Amino acid sequence: MKFSNPLRIIRNLLLFFFVSTTVMVVVYRFVPVYVTPLMVIRSVQQVFKGESPAWHHEWVPFDRISPHLPMAVIASEDNRFATHNGFDFIEIQKAMKENEKRKRKRGASTISQQTAKNVFLWPQSSWLRKGFEVYFTWMIELFWSKERIMTVYLNSIEMGKGIYGAQAAARYKFHTTAAKLSAGQCALIAATLPNPIRFDSAHPSSYILKRQGQILRLMKLVAKFPPEKLRFPRKKRNKQLLPMQQKGIFTTFAKSISVKNRILKIKSRKKHKLLSKCKKSADNAIYLNEQNSYNLGKAFPFIYLLDIEL
Repeated sequence: MKFSNPLRIIRNLLLFFFVSTTVMVVVYRFVPVYVTPLMVIRSVQQVFKGESPAWHHEWVPFDRISPHLPMAVIASEDNRFATHNGFDFIEIQKAMKENEKRKRKRGASTISQQTAKNVFLWPQSSWLRKGFEVYFTWMIELFWSKERIMTVYLNSIEMGKGIYGAQAAARYKFHTTAAKLSAGQCALIAATLPNPIRFDSAHPSSYILKRQGQILRLMKLVAKFPPEKLRFPRKKRNKQLLPMQQKGIFTTFAKSISVKNRILKIKSRKKHKLLSKCKKSADNAIYLNEQNSYNLGKAFPFIYLLDIEL
């Protein structure tokens, strides 16, 4: 079936959009995000205002960010981040009910949605941007892990005027590194995220200090992120006698018999008696190798080596 020119153009544009965005999302799963549309837009805005563009950003991996910071932003922005699929429908329903009575509308964007907006889209709110935000949120939830989403979020979020990411905020706000941020400092940063240009985590107002206390309390209640891997204790094996112990082959002349890593170690009283007993009991299947070890493969298949210590 042949398409007319307008339909063919639309088809090609949609195909190009889908392929290019998929490639971007997959690449950013592994490659650090050094530049976002928001960083560029803020710099252009500063130039038009006659200001020198400020752009402070340094990418750091997740293990070089204070473990308090993910907990703080989860407590402040998205309590169900670890369990939802990118959209918190419980919070969306709550926001819709509250917005019926409130003059100032509140949103219910998750950390995944904010990451999609910061990395791929523009900050101005519109139905068009919301549509793209849903698409990119679905994409990053599909291709990225939760830890990767949190890593990109903490490295790209605006945390002050010209300050982007945890490392830049730690340096210019608290004169430290992202890894050394305290729980209180992380709570202050999280408290200012709704409007980091208006609020300053380095010089918090009474409102921000109040929010800091709330976030610190919530940090103790939300599940730890990333969740710790469950470690099941190993079952203790019942100590069993070896066949030769059961038969009493070595018990008459061996000082001690022990097994470790499939190695049978025997401390003997007299070398010639031990060798003669071994050869006789194993039916000539035991032989001396370069490491002074004896192979019991034929006589006792589950034992690899017999080490004799004189």
